[in-house]
Amino acid sequence: MRVSSAIIAGFLLVDMILIVAVPRIRAEEGWPGIASVVWAALIAMWCILSDRVVEWGKKEEEVRLTGRPETRRTLRGWLAVLVATIILIVYIAITILMTATLIIRARDASLEMDGERYSVDGDKYQVHLACIGNITTDEDGNRTPTVLIEAGENPSEYDFEHWAYNAYQNSTIDRYCYWDRPGYAWSDNAPSPHSAGMSADALSEALAVAGEEGPWILVSAGTGSIVSRIFSSRHFRDVSGIMMVDPMHEDLLYKIGSPSRGFMLWAWGVISPLGIERIGGAIFKGRTREDRVYGRNAYQSGKYIKAQLQENLVANSLTKNEVVSSRTIQSRDTPLVVVSSGVHCRKDPEWEQKQKELTNLTDNLLAWDVVGKAPHEVWHTYEGRRVMEMRLADIVAQKYIVPVEADE
Repeated sequence: MRVSSAIIAGFLLVDMILIVAVPRIRAEEGWPGIASVVWAALIAMWCILSDRVVEWGKKEEEVRLTGRPETRRTLRGWLAVLVATIILIVYIAITILMTATLIIRARDASLEMDGERYSVDGDKYQVHLACIGNITTDEDGNRTPTVLIEAGENPSEYDFEHWAYNAYQNSTIDRYCYWDRPGYAWSDNAPSPHSAGMSADALSEALAVAGEEGPWILVSAGTGSIVSRIFSSRHFRDVSGIMMVDPMHEDLLYKIGSPSRGFMLWAWGVISPLGIERIGGAIFKGRTREDRVYGRNAYQSGKYIKAQLQENLVANSLTKNEVVSSRTIQSRDTPLVVVSSGVHCRKDPEWEQKQKELTNLTDNLLAWDVVGKAPHEVWHTYEGRRVMEMRLADIVAQKYIVPVEADE
């Protein structure tokens, strides 16, 4: 028993050192996390000491009464030992897994990023913002628009930003900025509750702190379109165009805010500190830091799970009210492009209907394209990328075009 307790205490001390020594983990865990692991380590050491004192006192009393230490146990005593051993084995496994997860997180914290983190909301947390390209002006000396990327269900860096970079390399756009919503990739989690409107405010503050100014062309995908729409309504004088890729309609937010989804996120969040998937992926599947921070395994992190749970809790209340209000404030003459997934529209008629409704967000619809063979992440197909870049060029040029259905 003493050996098991000593093992647990040793791993907890390692955990405490990792949390305190790595600035990124220290910032993410905060004082509650640090205090918890310190308290657990102290309790483990107290258990070792108390077990030793009790054993010493028992042995001394037995020698005084019988002249020798008692080594025999009853069946009940052996069962108690068995149960205690099983519990200690479970505790040892938990501490080993948590220590391994912290080691992986420390490794991931060393991954370099483009851009910077900026403190927002009274320095309560930081969000990541990066801009690519140089500020340019037209022949009249006016600043040309900067494309502002708002990713969907995954971090921007996963693949959506790659499409924007290709557009930049092709000279379709001169400059673009992208950020990570709170809890995604390099951004910290925001305090709860946290709605899409609060994310839009955090983006506004980060842009102001970074010294970034419009005009903006807002390019968003999936659930990120909710944030972009709210941002547009609050900065309509600085928005020169909106492009939404298979966007989420406010009437469908009940899917994000469903109680069953919330319960599964909560349950997954409870066991996520063990990092079973992350450890297995790193050892057996060769998953890299990039995979875990913003790539295909980003969903396994506690930050991401908390962000998803925050979205779930307010999706059908605060967020829906904010985006409904934004529709009434939205400038009606802002150029608008909607690019929809043909696969998603065919599978879900309600989704197709809501895509059509979103084309009425402003009175200046340039195009509504349905890319026939593209999934929800339209940019995953060549035709989807081609249509998206073409329509982005049209917004930059500010010219009216006739909507077409691509890939039919």
